[in-house]
Amino acid sequence: MIVSATEAAADAKPPRIGLVDTVRGAALIAMATYHFSWDLEFMGYLTPGTAESGWLKIYARAIATTFLFIVGVSLVLSSRPDIRWPSFWKRFAMIAGAAVVISAATAYFVPGGWIYFGILHSIAVLSLIGVVFLRLPLPVTLLVALALFVAWIADAFVMPGVLDSHLFDPKYLAWIGFAATPDRSNDFVPLFPWATPFFLGMGLARLSFRTNLPRKLASLGTGGTWLARLGRHSLTFYLIHQPVLIAIAYGLTFIVAPPKPDPAATYLRQCNTSCSVEQGEALCRSFCQCTLDQLQAQQLFTPFQAGEVKADDERIMALASQCSAEIEPAPQTQPEPQQ
Repeated sequence: MIVSATEAAADAKPPRIGLVDTVRGAALIAMATYHFSWDLEFMGYLTPGTAESGWLKIYARAIATTFLFIVGVSLVLSSRPDIRWPSFWKRFAMIAGAAVVISAATAYFVPGGWIYFGILHSIAVLSLIGVVFLRLPLPVTLLVALALFVAWIADAFVMPGVLDSHLFDPKYLAWIGFAATPDRSNDFVPLFPWATPFFLGMGLARLSFRTNLPRKLASLGTGGTWLARLGRHSLTFYLIHQPVLIAIAYGLTFIVAPPKPDPAATYLRQCNTSCSVEQGEALCRSFCQCTLDQLQAQQLFTPFQAGEVKADDERIMALASQCSAEIEPAPQTQPEPQQ
């Protein structure tokens, strides 16, 4: 039986592609720069919400997309010509164990935003799902990748929130990705939509083995660069970098004290976050600004922020009712000012 060169290449163990390691290393550096912006915000150097809005929000999503795409590619590369089960389970155990450590540490240090399903949790679960798809025909993987991509675009741009449901809000279901208002977390990477880049990486990597592309990419070299070496130790870097960075940010507070937060800006941010759970964003902006103006006009803002005047005080209830009445359309349920 004569075997073609392409078929033989498809059945052989692929050479290590340094470019994949290099891209992974670059993504790690990008991740560290984003996390440092979060650390600076946490220490008070940046306005609250900075790391979760604007171009930094886009930057974070681009980094997560790159990581998960590479995870899909790497799963295919490490499983040819056959799945090496000892290596697979060892790697899975390391990732899952690290995810548990991250959850435990953040639950202790930041209980209000602990990481119950971050990117490591997502990678662990997607690895289990992906290894099943490695045994399925390539068209199945490509169809799933396409379906996920279409659903992601529809949910993000065409009909935002169409797939969301409050039934998925509890943590034990929110990780699937269809929660309408999931609990706050400092790193939340649910399966939907984040399985999309993973399946795209898997599908394109498997498709590439129908060609000579893997060997061409391997011939480019780049595996000896410091970025590539860093990329080959991604889990270690992930676990170490954040404690180092937050220590640096904390150390800065002894050199240059962070500016004091603006109480009015903090009030508006907290009010909008709470109100938006039940009301529209535009409605909440108007309501929160109105209540802030009324609190300041009646000289209640400072004692309200200090807790000397409670949310159920008659004066607070009256100005909240007044602001609700001034907003069109009127809200179905009256939100309350936030301390």
